[in-house]
Amino acid sequence: MNFCYNLSKKYAVKIPKNILVIYSENLKVIVLLGPFGTKTFKLKTKVFLNSHKNKIYVTKLSFLKMSKNKIKELKNFQGTLVSLLKQSVLEISILLYQKLKFVGVGYRAFLLDLPLFQVLRIRIGYSHQVYFKLTKTINLFCFKSTTLFIFGHFYHMINSISAKFRSYKIPEYYKGKGILYENETIILKKGKKI
Repeated sequence: MNFCYNLSKKYAVKIPKNILVIYSENLKVIVLLGPFGTKTFKLKTKVFLNSHKNKIYVTKLSFLKMSKNKIKELKNFQGTLVSLLKQSVLEISILLYQKLKFVGVGYRAFLLDLPLFQVLRIRIGYSHQVYFKLTKTINLFCFKSTTLFIFGHFYHMINSISAKFRSYKIPEYYKGKGILYENETIILKKGKKI
């Protein structure tokens, strides 16, 4: 392993002890094995593993000789790969969740178990109720009818689904009613004074 290159902390990914890292320079592949699954990445840049500090360093070095334009592309790929590695380490090591609160009179969520699939029924002040069909990759839990937990191992999917639910009723800035994230606070605006 050659550490004469500038390995900055900006492009380093810390790996927990419960995750196994397999790196093949010949195949240009890195594999992360964790308690909740595996992730595989095809690489365009070289990667250095430091087993003493449990870190992966992503460099600008390519497997082949490249022009200046390709080097700029590799620098962009370097930052993207670091963020993807960090996200994947989270996904395969812990259970991720997002909590939504329903604030408003009559705003409720109900989980219905049908024979073939589950359906989420949402009442958010419209003249009709909103129904959302759930797939097997989505796990939902209603502790109370005003709180909804979305959990799983896919970071992007959890955030996109919670954003979709929130888009059904974005919080108002005058009354504070709507679907809010767990730690979200809304600064209320003053209405017109007569």
